[in-house]
Amino acid sequence: MIILGIETSCDETSAAVVRDGRWVLSNVIRSQVDLHKRYGGIVPELASRRHVTTIIPTIDLAFEEAGVGPSDIDAVAVTEGPGLAGSLLVGINVAKTLAYVWEKPLIPVNHLEGHIYANWLTLPGQPEVEPPVFPLVCLIVSGGHTELILMRGHGDYALLGRTLDDAAGEAFDKGARVLGLGFPGGPAIQRASEQGRAGRYPLPRAWLGDSYDFSFSGLKTALLRTVEQYRRPVQSSRRSSSRQPFPEYEPPVYSANMPVADLAAEYQEAIVEVLVEKTARAARDFRASMVLLAGGVAANALLRRRLTEAVSVPVRYPPPILCTDNAAMIAGAAYFLYQRGVTAGLDLDVQAQLPLVTRTLIRAQA
Repeated sequence: MIILGIETSCDETSAAVVRDGRWVLSNVIRSQVDLHKRYGGIVPELASRRHVTTIIPTIDLAFEEAGVGPSDIDAVAVTEGPGLAGSLLVGINVAKTLAYVWEKPLIPVNHLEGHIYANWLTLPGQPEVEPPVFPLVCLIVSGGHTELILMRGHGDYALLGRTLDDAAGEAFDKGARVLGLGFPGGPAIQRASEQGRAGRYPLPRAWLGDSYDFSFSGLKTALLRTVEQYRRPVQSSRRSSSRQPFPEYEPPVYSANMPVADLAAEYQEAIVEVLVEKTARAARDFRASMVLLAGGVAANALLRRRLTEAVSVPVRYPPPILCTDNAAMIAGAAYFLYQRGVTAGLDLDVQAQLPLVTRTLIRAQA
């Protein structure tokens, strides 16, 4: 079964062609980092405008790279949520139109479920990836989400814990802004931390008792208070106007002796330590056969290494290109949804706050 996937939940425009939910034939991603980095973060209105201009060329290129055409595909899959409403709307409207014109089934996919199923995918020219083994614990860590999920089979999810405030990726972005490292924050902090040493300027960890929940807002505030002593006053030279209504990001100015690298290393350590500890404990408590990482923050090298060291079962994470938002993961997840009979009509609409699962397990399995 060959599926065309479309992903426009945030600031990447992506289209992909995937066979049988596992083999990636093409995966085209149009990043918008160049557009948003001047503002220090995602501007939703600009993101949706860029999707409008890039979505059709992206789909055309995905077909070209896969060596197939509309008549060769069996279904069209699209992200229905969660995400930015304006961005999601572009992808959904295009997907509905193509499904109607080509007379193909339309498969709605939860963005978070897509991230999980990135762990089933094999990229062109790479060794075949064996399917993950159930039951498993999956840590989804991205710019908008941090959730710990127990997965006992395809479509069988239970929520163990989630962030109570900032997502891990959001915490990285905010920390990078505080340190003047730019956007996106995760890669910027990882690069800076390579020149520093954690522990020199201790930052707090929010353990939240024995729960599987997360909290990163206090860590961000602690970092802000730590760097305030180094901040130098600066008068903004940029102003918004009717022609440029969005204020551009101006990095803070600090004294030359601010230990940016050490603070970045400690900040990264504080985030990773909590993510690893809670995930490893969940894997033990629920007797997981495997642990999966998913989402943009799953590309973080320290997180991958520490989690692999912390658990006794195999740890699986996608290659970096499949960690960030991409359509291959949407097409991959769609295959397994279609096997369960999941399709949508042309009344499919955006669900910006769509949860993956609402059930919460309080106790570990006996």
